[in-house]
Amino acid sequence: MEYIDLYGADRQPLGQTILRGQPLPPDTYRLVVHVCLFNTQGEMLIQQRHTHKSIFPDLWDLSAGGQVSHGETSSVAAMRETAEELGLHLPIADMRPKLTIHFEDGFDDIYLLSTDITINDLRLQQEEVHAVRFADENTILQMIQEGRFIPYHEAYIRLLFTMRTKTGSFIR
Repeated sequence: MEYIDLYGADRQPLGQTILRGQPLPPDTYRLVVHVCLFNTQGEMLIQQRHTHKSIFPDLWDLSAGGQVSHGETSSVAAMRETAEELGLHLPIADMRPKLTIHFEDGFDDIYLLSTDITINDLRLQQEEVHAVRFADENTILQMIQEGRFIPYHEAYIRLLFTMRTKTGSFIR
């Protein structure tokens, strides 16, 4: 049984936990993470979710992601999810997310990393990940249009590719 921490609207921990998958109490939020890994050609590693997943089965998604467990920081969760799903042990634990997106149930911290990994460096978690590949921005947007990728907003995908080498919101 895995527990998650509950947060207030200001993202402060409430000192309460619930069992993962349980409905959130009113006015509480959860924390999730996504990791986007980019190769030296500027392509993102994407994963195809396993057929048995309850949400978005068989669809392609960002490199790795999941819920932050009880007592974890978002960066530790990002490191754990990357290790579990892809078999990669990357130095994420001391990083800050590049972006945080608010969604109906909580907060999504997004970590963007450039790395020189290859598909052969990966050890996929068979229960979660069916396949992986690298894809450029236009390919991912086309996959979304075709219904083969989780239906993220086009602007979100474009932002991930833009921010992979940037810090802050100013053009520098």
